[in-house]
Amino acid sequence: MKTTPTILVIPTGIGCEIGGFAGDALPVAKLLASASGCLVTHPNVMNGGTLSEKDERIFYVEGYSLDRFARAEIGLKKVNQQKIGIIFDKNIENEILLRHLQVADACIATLGIDIASYVITDEPVGIVISDELSGLSSGYVRNPETLIKAGKSLINQGITAIAIVTRFPDEIDFENVNLYREGKGIDVIAGVEAVISHLISKYLKVPCAHAPALAPIDLKVNLDPRAAAEEIGYTFLPSVLIGLSTAPDLIDLPDLDNKITLCPHEIESIVVPSGALGGEAVLACMERDLNIIAVKNEGVLNVSSKWFDYKKLFKVDNYLEAAGLLIAIREGINYKSIKRPLKSIKNCT
Repeated sequence: MKTTPTILVIPTGIGCEIGGFAGDALPVAKLLASASGCLVTHPNVMNGGTLSEKDERIFYVEGYSLDRFARAEIGLKKVNQQKIGIIFDKNIENEILLRHLQVADACIATLGIDIASYVITDEPVGIVISDELSGLSSGYVRNPETLIKAGKSLINQGITAIAIVTRFPDEIDFENVNLYREGKGIDVIAGVEAVISHLISKYLKVPCAHAPALAPIDLKVNLDPRAAAEEIGYTFLPSVLIGLSTAPDLIDLPDLDNKITLCPHEIESIVVPSGALGGEAVLACMERDLNIIAVKNEGVLNVSSKWFDYKKLFKVDNYLEAAGLLIAIREGINYKSIKRPLKSIKNCT
C-alpha cells in the first residue's frame, strides 16, 4: 500500500475535546495511521495511563524531538526494541515507588518489554505547578540538573530510552482536578510534564516520556469517560513503557550512515487542532510547504487560520474527515472532485 507519512499534533495542556484527556486521542491516531499508512505523533496522543497500544505504523516521538523532526533536523530509525531505563524522583515515597517498580516488572513479565534498570535522582526534582490565569497548564522544575545527571548515568549503562517519574505535589488545586475528571477542564499537570520530557529530549537526545507520581485520590462517581483510563491503576507508567518500548531512535541529520527509516522530507501533511496553528511543528511544516490539515477540536488556545494566508491549509470538521482527506492525498485524488458544488475550470488569461 502507498503511504503518505503524516504528523499528528494535539498540544499538551490546552484542554482539547479530543486529546486533552487520558489517551482519548489514541483512536484518532490509529485511524489516521490507517489512512496515511505512516504517522508520527507524541506521547500526549498515545498515553492513556494504564492503557496504550503499539502500532507499527505509528512513530512515538516526544514533543521536543517531534518539533526537531518537523524542522528537518533529525530522522527516525525504527527499532525492534528499546532498552528502557527509568528515572525516579527522590521525593517519591517508598510505597509509591514500589507500585511503580511492580509496574515495570509486570511490563517485563507480561509484555516482554526490555526495562533494564532505574535510578533515583540525587536531589528532589521540585515540581511547581503554575497558578497563572492564562487558562493553560504550565509550571516548572526547581532542579532540572538532577534529572539530566540521572539520565546521563542511565545512558552510560547502555540505556537507549528513558521513562521519567516525578512526584507531583499533593497541594494541587482539586477544584480544577475534579473539573478535569468531569471532562470540563484542562489537565493541570500536563504543562509541567511537557517541560520535563522536553528537558530530557533536548539534553540527552534519546526517546523519552514522563509519568507523574501522585497520591491516590478518592473514587469519583460522575467521571468523564475520557479521564477514566487514569483511574484504573495505581500509576500512569504502563502507557509510557509501552510507547517507549518501540519508539524510534533519533538520528541527527545529515545521516551519513544511511540509518534512517523515515526522513523529514517524506512527510506530506500535519494534522493539528484548528486553534493551535502557532506551534513549532506547524510553523516548520508551513516553511517546508506541506499540507496543514486543521481540525475543529476545541481547546483554550485560539491561534486559528484567520491569522494565516497559507495556500495548503485544509479546514475539516472532524478527524473522520481528516482521514478521508489523507486517503485522497495518498491515492492522488483531487479532494475538490468529491466536494459539491463542483466548479468549472478557469481561463487563466
